[in-house]
Amino acid sequence: MKPDKRWTIKKVPVIKTGTEDQIIDHLHEALHIHPAICRLLALRGIQDYESARLFFRPELPHLHDPFLMKGMQKAVNRITEAMEWHERIMVYGDYDVDGTTAVALVYSFLKSNYKGELAYYIPHRYREGYGISRQGIDFAHSNGYTLIITLDCGIKSVEHITHAQSLGIDVIVCDHHLPDDHIPPAFAILNPKQKDCKYPFKELSGCGIGFKLAQALAIHWKRPMDIVYQYLDLVATSIAADIVPIDGENRILAYYGVKRINESPCPAISTLKELGGVTKALSISDLVFVIGPRVNAAGRMDDARKAVEFFIETDPEKITILASALHSDNDDRKEVDKSTTEEALSIIQGDIGLQTRKSTVLYRPHWHKGVVGIVASRLIDHYYRPTIMLTSANGKATGSARSVSGFNIYEAIHECRDLLENYGGHFYAAGMTMAENRVEDFIIKFENIVSSTITADQQIPEIEIDAEIPLTLVKPAIFNLLKQFEPFGPGNMKPVFVTRRLYDYQGASSIVKEQHLRIVAYQENGAIVEGIGFGIGDKYQLVRNGPFDMVYSIEENEYHGNTKIQVKVIDIRQSQAAN
Repeated sequence: MKPDKRWTIKKVPVIKTGTEDQIIDHLHEALHIHPAICRLLALRGIQDYESARLFFRPELPHLHDPFLMKGMQKAVNRITEAMEWHERIMVYGDYDVDGTTAVALVYSFLKSNYKGELAYYIPHRYREGYGISRQGIDFAHSNGYTLIITLDCGIKSVEHITHAQSLGIDVIVCDHHLPDDHIPPAFAILNPKQKDCKYPFKELSGCGIGFKLAQALAIHWKRPMDIVYQYLDLVATSIAADIVPIDGENRILAYYGVKRINESPCPAISTLKELGGVTKALSISDLVFVIGPRVNAAGRMDDARKAVEFFIETDPEKITILASALHSDNDDRKEVDKSTTEEALSIIQGDIGLQTRKSTVLYRPHWHKGVVGIVASRLIDHYYRPTIMLTSANGKATGSARSVSGFNIYEAIHECRDLLENYGGHFYAAGMTMAENRVEDFIIKFENIVSSTITADQQIPEIEIDAEIPLTLVKPAIFNLLKQFEPFGPGNMKPVFVTRRLYDYQGASSIVKEQHLRIVAYQENGAIVEGIGFGIGDKYQLVRNGPFDMVYSIEENEYHGNTKIQVKVIDIRQSQAAN
């Protein structure tokens, strides 16, 4: 049986005065909904009727004024001037989903309002690497582009933006990554994470910042906001794929983006939905697991320019051809992903020293750069610890890092900066490049930093639980309320519940396909639920022997036209003796 995971009941943040119980009681009195649902709201920082109303009914007019962002007026003035003088403008972005959707949004928006020379540029993952490249700047210069707008990159590109400046090219940086102390000499920088930026929401995606730029331009030009809102499907796709928090302004953008995807999506997303075999309405989860991987596959396996081309194309035949190409790239990615994961696991399993470390850092020059980040995540499923996968590209060791709950892997990599040529990222994911002869020193130093800073709790997988409820609550009325919490994602995860002292109902629970658990559970209050637990067939004896505690989410299952409420089982453990 797999080792137990930590079960943690979340604590309600007390923003105003009052205890957790008082906050829940106040919400119950104001909203007249079950206290368990009130607890879910309180966990999301919602403590009164008005904030609950805005949560359940997000409104586009509540998006922040884009001109609150430092540098926005300067950026808008420069773009407007470039258009008036018929300058050549290049839109430059990263090769992942966030970058390509951002480029597609800003390029399409400008294209519909500008008749001058406009181009987009996506660096090749293997030939140029992440961020602004020297090759990209030189291409702009040799082709007469005098203004570059970067999206989802640029905040760390001091050297290359200095080079652009020396060639007479102005650069407007739109980025959401953490700035260093030394920022590039760009004409304007749009990044809410700048220390002196007063923009109220700090967690926009790169595409989200591109959306705010388009919003500001529309205001400046006195154009209707609908010309910007038509791109909300791209923004929602970026929010889902880049795993940014879906709270605050991102909740409004994701809510209306998903709504647009399901009511009037761009032809590109509609075609990918069909190829992915999704017949129901798309959710954020579908954007993460169906749309995102196919868009990302272009940059991972080939050239991400075709992802942008796909999003901006209007001819249905060409869209179908491009969608098929992305789908094929994704199939290739799956094969490489599988073989690389198997090889990486084999390396660890064959080395007792690697098995006992607090971190995993593996380097093989032949690994495909496009899948090392995905494989790092898969290794964490087997060895729960901060993980870095490195390969070779252009004579350098380069790779991706993924972390575990609560451990800031970006800070750990930052501590190794003397061994690195380039690095960047977030709390849970990062990338880096170093000389190949520095890899062994990096492995040792990174392991020492992780060993000295990671806590015991951070080395055990954690399941965060929203509320303890009786089984009698697992019914359609509660599920319909939970639906109104969508879209789910970081900052607003799908609610997870625990119910204690359950029993197998008349021996009906069973193991399905050798590893999954089909469960029929009942509580002494008479309530019965059915559900499925994927990959936890090893918990079957706990169910049979009872009583057991169960952690789960509530779902709707549709089969042959019949719909019923069931649970998706996350974990099971033996109940402790009742007091």
